Amino acid sequence: MKRTFIYVMVILVTVQFSYSQDSNKNFKWPEKKKAAVCLTFDDGQDSHLDNAIPLLDSFNMKATFYCPGNKESLHNRTAEWRTIAKNGHELGNHSLFHPCDGRQFDWVEPEYDLSRYSLDQIRMELYTANTLLKAIDGKTNRTYGYTCSNYKVQGDSTYVAIVKQLFSAGRSDGPIPNTMENIDVYFMPSWCVDSPTGKELIDYVKEAGRKGTIATFMFHSVGGGYLNVSNEALQELLIYLKENEQDYWVDTFYNVTAYIANQSVNIE
Repeated sequence: MKRTFIYVMVILVTVQFSYSQDSNKNFKWPEKKKAAVCLTFDDGQDSHLDNAIPLLDSFNMKATFYCPGNKESLHNRTAEWRTIAKNGHELGNHSLFHPCDGRQFDWVEPEYDLSRYSLDQIRMELYTANTLLKAIDGKTNRTYGYTCSNYKVQGDSTYVAIVKQLFSAGRSDGPIPNTMENIDVYFMPSWCVDSPTGKELIDYVKEAGRKGTIATFMFHSVGGGYLNVSNEALQELLIYLKENEQDYWVDTFYNVTAYIANQSVNIE
């Protein structure tokens, strides 16, 4: 019985692998890579400048930093944020005030309750945040990170259409895609990590490699804080990615999603 179970598992894994390869047959990552990896960091924190950037730069890997406009770090350390953008990292839009759905999160202040926002209100907030970030890095094109992965405003109206007007792509949450076919770059999934081990981070990348798709990490605090990833776990992940750079394309969310969008157009 045990042997039969093992045979069935092998068959299932083989079938799933074959399906992933077949469904991605028209989609190719650059330089014959197996998958793409995007390292994204939320909320414009000092720990990003103090801990994440030195680690990333030591491995020559680029990441995306979603910075709300009202963050003290963005105000107090503007020159440093400008420098990391100049060095190839992306400053992504994460709104001005980081509004979230107060029906889901009891810590949300009433004035920043996304479920009370109008479509015009969220549009203006995102547009103004873009203007602020442009003043820092000089760029006119960037991606958006849905705050708290919420995408609905007053009346449960989605504002994804606004994201499509203002940005080249949007990052939400969700599991690793099983296929790159018909993937929506304006609603890309990611893993919001909370105290993961290095092995767990690496296993996530390996899953994307097996599927031939994309692993997007949603980090917050680095080296201590809320939704934390330790310096050691992050370093372990970066070591693995460096040692297997022939298999994984690690780049900013902007660069990877721009490639996906272009591939989709060519396939069609």
